[in-house]
Amino acid sequence: MTSNHPKRQAFEPNQSVIDWLLDADPAMRWQVMAELTDTPAEAVAAERARVATEGWGAALLALQGGDGRWANTAWNRGWDSTMHVLMLLHYFGLDPASEPAQRALRLVREKVTWRGSGPPECDDNPFFAGELEPCINGQVGAAGAYFGQDVRGIVARLLGEQLADGGWNCEAENGATRASFNTTICVLEALLEHELSAGSRPEVTTARQRGEAYLLERHLFFRKSTGEPILRDRKGSAAWTEFAFPTWWHYDVLRGLEYLRRAGVVPDARLTEAIDLVLSKRDSNGRWPLEAHYPGTMPIELGETVGQPSRWITLRALRVLAWYANRFAE
Repeated sequence: MTSNHPKRQAFEPNQSVIDWLLDADPAMRWQVMAELTDTPAEAVAAERARVATEGWGAALLALQGGDGRWANTAWNRGWDSTMHVLMLLHYFGLDPASEPAQRALRLVREKVTWRGSGPPECDDNPFFAGELEPCINGQVGAAGAYFGQDVRGIVARLLGEQLADGGWNCEAENGATRASFNTTICVLEALLEHELSAGSRPEVTTARQRGEAYLLERHLFFRKSTGEPILRDRKGSAAWTEFAFPTWWHYDVLRGLEYLRRAGVVPDARLTEAIDLVLSKRDSNGRWPLEAHYPGTMPIELGETVGQPSRWITLRALRVLAWYANRFAE
């Protein structure tokens, strides 16, 4: 990844950062190889295959119970439930076609319900049918779609819950009429993964693009009404300008950029402030720190500490910058 364009050079990592990222778990390494180096596809695929048998990915798979669940539940607030583990495996890029992934997902599909994890009326829902909250259904839908599961019921429900401003809000059932960034990003990720997995449909694409417009009109973290930056989330008090991994249901600016990158949105001037924010956090060694860690019990430790350089934040920042830098390509 090289260029003589001065603006592009401002976004490119140095080799020492690439080497640091590569000195990591296979779940990290294969993504660095695929997105930040010129590694041949065969070598990338071989490294990705190791996610199922080594390191973080294998450790998560080994924690699954015979009843298909992780932590004995479909969902909890502790970040180690079935839903949260599937999200992590999605982030790690576990190959959905691999035998370990197929076996784990078959157990979830055939055995796991929402009994004891969601509203009583959802007790008998199969896991991939979801429950009632669009925030939770978005996360289930994103992980399920990535792993090739049938989440059409979740997608149909989410399409029917889109608000007039283009976003979504878990509090809509309590009268909220304006969208929430937190809920909107969860739903957008689900719709995108569904389209990538099952193919595009006009109604899904239209809804997703309306949701993207909701974020872009607000430059990813500004109030549309006043033009002022939104420094902290009202509901969870999380700072949207501080980057976390995993994010779970929380929105932050880097997560918004990651979504737009993955969706193939063409960057424009509305992202200037968000990109400047990302660039401002790079340290003198070309790395980014972990700035937030949400309370809860992680099923495995990723070895990262708030305030210290983070491989996950650095990888995500670099691929966002690479995507943005393409606007300067001649």
